[in-house]
Order: sequence, then structure tokens, then C-alpha cells
Amino acid sequence: MSTHRTHRLALVMALACVAGPALAKSAPDNLVPVGKPVDCVQITSIRSTDVRDDRTIDFIMNGRQVYRNTLPDSCPSLGFEKRFMYKTSLSQLCSVDIITVLYQTNGLQRGASCGLGKFQPMQKMAK
Repeated sequence: MSTHRTHRLALVMALACVAGPALAKSAPDNLVPVGKPVDCVQITSIRSTDVRDDRTIDFIMNGRQVYRNTLPDSCPSLGFEKRFMYKTSLSQLCSVDIITVLYQTNGLQRGASCGLGKFQPMQKMAK
């Protein structure tokens, strides 16, 4: 491989590395915080989740209530993979619990494990 071609490949790879983190950023939403954050949510009330980026997960509850969880630290690959697992012996998911990122390579594999933050109730912004 020529030196010029090697430099060009290195430049492309460097640009890909810079662009990568930008892909994990979440799109703006129309949700605003309302009320005080809570420590736990009932697992049976969680209808779905929306991983917004490496630090933010929206928990959509039955009745369409949204609780946003902002992790204390960035969780590698969470925003890219957009899936995670958790284990708890309680009927609640709490700010002291740990999630584990799941990634796809010949089946689901475990990735980074990260602590949750408090659950902030959110509501749609009035127009």
C-alpha cells in the first residue's frame, strides 16, 4: 500500500472515530421535567424504554407517563446498541440498580454495566 493511500485511510478512520460519538446523541424532544425525581419505578408498570444516548433512558410507563433516567456516568455503547438488561429481586427498578448493555454478535452479548440515576417524571411541553 502506498504512503499516500495509507495516510488517506488513516484520515478516513480518524474522521469515522470523530463522527461515531455524534451518532449516539439523542434527538431533541418535547419533554420537560415535572415534579421531583423518584428513586424507583414499578417494573410491572414499564411498558417500554427509549435509549436516547449513552447516559439517558426514557422509561415509558403504562398510562404513557415518562420517567427519564440520566445515568451518573456515560455508559459505553448504550446509545448505539439501544438495549440493556437488568436483574433485581424486587418489584421495582431503582437508582441503586445496575444495567448491562447488550450488543449483537452471533446472539446477544453483555457489554458495559452501569449504574442508574434517579427517575425524573417528564411531560410534553405545552404549545
